[in-house]
Amino acid sequence: MQETNVSIEKTEILSDNWYTLKKVTFNIKKQNGETETQSREAYDRGNGAVILLYNTSLKKVILTRQFRLPTYINGNPDGILIEACAGLLDDNNPEDCIRKETEEETGYKISKVEKIFEAYMSPGSVTEILYFFIAEYSDDMKINDGGGLEEEGENIEVLELDFNETLSMIDKGEIKDAKTIMLLQHLRLKNIL
Repeated sequence: MQETNVSIEKTEILSDNWYTLKKVTFNIKKQNGETETQSREAYDRGNGAVILLYNTSLKKVILTRQFRLPTYINGNPDGILIEACAGLLDDNNPEDCIRKETEEETGYKISKVEKIFEAYMSPGSVTEILYFFIAEYSDDMKINDGGGLEEEGENIEVLELDFNETLSMIDKGEIKDAKTIMLLQHLRLKNIL
């Protein structure tokens, strides 16, 4: 692995409205030994967690459907995205965060979660690390309708879908969310469903 020699020279906050957008000027030592000054913007929205709930006997998964403004701005005609349940960590550890988000968004109260990996989702511009989880669910874990928190402006529809149908939805472009595709493919690769 290449050793990175970086020194940050200046950090400017360009926006601190919803999350923090910084412009960072830094020196980096290149492979040929020369040092180069570069400037990049980095968006810090905190770290997050995502989970895919699955039921082995029914061969089904729980996903959500909601409006996502950035997708609408970038050509998604209605801005609606089908996704795995996810949320920002805030001050929680990843496991506690995803249990809380699962209950708020899907209505399922889960206790046992399995962390499968973590990943930078857009490392060229966003600082976020996303922690990926899976968990089995059953009908007796359903304690409310889910849908998210009204005070956070969430309006989430909960979907229970056949696993094979979700794979077909990826092929047809109906599921375009990267974290959701990664989790569905994980279940497929590990022959969990």
